[in-house]
Amino acid sequence: MLNSIQVKIKKVRDNSLSLPTYATAASAGVDLCADLNEPLTVNPGENIKIPTGFAIELPGPQVVALVFARSGLASRYAIGLTNGVGVIDSDYRGEIQVLMQNLGQQNVVINPGDRIAQMVFMPVFKAVFEEVSELEETARGTGGFGSTGI
Repeated sequence: MLNSIQVKIKKVRDNSLSLPTYATAASAGVDLCADLNEPLTVNPGENIKIPTGFAIELPGPQVVALVFARSGLASRYAIGLTNGVGVIDSDYRGEIQVLMQNLGQQNVVINPGDRIAQMVFMPVFKAVFEEVSELEETARGTGGFGSTGI
């Protein structure tokens, strides 16, 4: 059986959008849809904030909601998230909005109800930092960007 958590969700406007759902039984994230009154054109290079029509209440600071781009939008239309990954902290109660960016060369139209992102719920670990003078050696060492191959 999969682990589950209780997430309270509130519509922030009267709209016809359904609650977010998992597309398949094995989906890691729920789809977030555009809560728009009319189609919205995202021009090449443009960044835009798209409302979802929902606010959530996470069960506590041990959980974060992360908003990711949808791979279909990225591969077909070069649409990504401006901030890479959206972080919804447990104390945020405002509407979830998706910061989208058109990285392509063509205008992209977002229609009301289009699936625009996906949201995954993850555990949070608070770091307790211990300052040391040396770190344990590894085979990789300080090799970074591309050091393990392409």
